[in-house]
Amino acid sequence: MERPTPRPAVAFLTVVEVAAIMRVSKMTVYRLVHGGELAAVRVGRSFRVPESAVRQYLAGARTDVA
Repeated sequence: MERPTPRPAVAFLTVVEVAAIMRVSKMTVYRLVHGGELAAVRVGRSFRVPESAVRQYLAGARTDVA
């Protein structure tokens, strides 16, 4: 019998943790989630944000100052 290929673990962050990483308010994180700019999953009444989604958002939001 063939063993299933292990899937990489997905690390989820709370809204508070994302806000701390991005140094913004919780409301800003909620706006990003509700606006579709930051991927999140709903768990009960709260949201969890994949760590990879935070990295992608920050990479895309980076601007070069001349």
